[in-house]
Amino acid sequence: MADPTPPEMPVLDSHAHVYRQDLPMAPGGLHMPTHDFEIDEYAAILDRHGVRYGVIAAPSFLGTYNDYTLAAIRAHPRFKTTVILDPATGPYTLKAMDADRAIGVRLSLRGQKTLPDFTSYEWVLFLRRLADLDWHVHLHIEGQRLPAVLPALQAAPVKLVVDHFGRPDPALGAASAGFEALLRAFDTGRTWVKLSGGFRIACDPAPLARRLLEVGGPARLVWGSDCPFTDFADKVDYRSVLDQYLSWVPRAEDRAAINATSKALYRFA
Repeated sequence: MADPTPPEMPVLDSHAHVYRQDLPMAPGGLHMPTHDFEIDEYAAILDRHGVRYGVIAAPSFLGTYNDYTLAAIRAHPRFKTTVILDPATGPYTLKAMDADRAIGVRLSLRGQKTLPDFTSYEWVLFLRRLADLDWHVHLHIEGQRLPAVLPALQAAPVKLVVDHFGRPDPALGAASAGFEALLRAFDTGRTWVKLSGGFRIACDPAPLARRLLEVGGPARLVWGSDCPFTDFADKVDYRSVLDQYLSWVPRAEDRAAINATSKALYRFA
């Protein structure tokens, strides 16, 4: 059946969060929820804006408590999720989560003083297991630190999806070393970047989007709303982030190609 989504609109939102305030909160979360935001409310927002599919990004404040999100999407085939896991997680747990429509592991490394050693046996093994499941690593980190982690992650066979334009150094934007390293990562054929969180980065996202389109093209890009806009809900809403996306990617054919990229990457038929 043909996809009914008009080419000017995204078919898939690759980045949103669902949660309740009464869930176990992990120490060190970047943002703490001030209200509940559950899957039915998010689904209604997608319906109002003509977006067919959604991918839930595991929030840092829930840590490895993935139970709530996996239960929330179980009755909703239009949703998938990333999860936060200890790298010692075994293959049987991973396969069970795969059956529950987990699609990748989120590495929320922004603000962490010590970065994982991705060259260690534990991590090499874990990344191989993710690749065997056709999962991806969902990376959130400061752009200035991308050159420290990209080589080891690129050496692994796993797919890599980088949040929020790669969060480049706000003083340098597209000229920053981290953003240039991200552009070079497209050469692996296993790296994608999210056009998301433009309201979170302290530089103009428009030149970043232009450069990502020039170097990677729509085959390397996905769009995400970052709904429900934690800490920014008084400044943006779903309509405004959609309008931003349309300004970043003004050509309808590029947006249609990003739709195809998104559905393939997140394994929606």
